[in-house]
Amino acid sequence: MTANVSDTPKIKGTFSTKLVQEIGTGTTKKKVVQTFLYFAEEKDNGEIGLRVLNEKDVPSGEEQIVSREELLESFTPELEIYMSTVFPAIQKLNKTLAKADRQRQQGNTFTAEMEYGKALNIDEENIRANFGIGLCYLGRNEAAKATDIFKRLIALDAAFEKQHKHLFNDFGISLRKNSMFDEAVSFYSKAVGLTDDENLYFNMARCQYEKGEHEESLKNAEKCLEINPDSNPAQKLVKHLKKKMGS
Repeated sequence: MTANVSDTPKIKGTFSTKLVQEIGTGTTKKKVVQTFLYFAEEKDNGEIGLRVLNEKDVPSGEEQIVSREELLESFTPELEIYMSTVFPAIQKLNKTLAKADRQRQQGNTFTAEMEYGKALNIDEENIRANFGIGLCYLGRNEAAKATDIFKRLIALDAAFEKQHKHLFNDFGISLRKNSMFDEAVSFYSKAVGLTDDENLYFNMARCQYEKGEHEESLKNAEKCLEINPDSNPAQKLVKHLKKKMGS
């Protein structure tokens, strides 16, 4: 009897792989073996997401996708390292992020900024921490600091993954509310290039309307309606723009 794939426990833990390199020439030539540690987590579709562990023992940087078969053939499970080092480090990071999120939601942006800073000291590319600290700056109308975070985030494709959808939406809306329309449009343009979502098109249309780019605004509002014909805000914007443009 074949086991159902859904009954198989999902893989989650630390794995290692070795890279053998030859250095030197002639009689000085020798082999050097390097060991790399990764955090592996199986997704709902069965693919395995691999991220390298940084010097603070937390997964960082861009995710590499491999199959379950490739993982088990080319990587070695490191249960002891995961239980004694990696799991506690990830827990510590998550607790710091949770505290930072609570403080930001309560309006304590300076305390939240400090906690997000602690998280970034552990993982400088942490998406949640970068969005969080950016939202703190935008909440205090600190445009210059927010612009630095915007540049950092827009360079990270991982910032626009589905699991961060509510964060990049909040960030884009905050950019618009701070009249940072060029940044907001660039941000939403990057987002729609990586994930198709009606709200992204509508929010980009709102930004373009504020910039006076009515034709582009109409195009994106209509794209929103193509995905969700029942979007009342998009319907109103399209109607308003067509009336304004005399079409």
